[in-house]
Amino acid sequence: MSRIRARFWDPTGARHGIPTWPWRMAPPHLWTLRQLAAEGLRPGGQDVQAQIMWASRRHGAPGVRVAFLYDVRLALPKRTATARQLEALAKANAARRTCPGCGIDAGYVLPRHLGICLDCAGEVAA
Repeated sequence: MSRIRARFWDPTGARHGIPTWPWRMAPPHLWTLRQLAAEGLRPGGQDVQAQIMWASRRHGAPGVRVAFLYDVRLALPKRTATARQLEALAKANAARRTCPGCGIDAGYVLPRHLGICLDCAGEVAA
């Protein structure tokens, strides 16, 4: 194991506070939030079980990156929205697309800094 990976090897959590593994070395039952979501699962109230750490050479964000891990065996299925919740979301999204100036559905979410559709904003500026 390289020195960089050895720096993040802490399965007992003595050094980092919680069990820590280098990139791609965590046990198979520990998943990130994105992995859980891709399988239709959620953490289900469990606390973070462990973490993955890796050295980042990404431009603008160098340093150490962290991804928190959850036990897939304790995960629960994602909750589904009710028909009334979906209806309320549809109304809210329609309101975000409707221009108060011309009253037309713009087909996109109106820019907050303008408060009106781009056509109406072009008429005001001209």
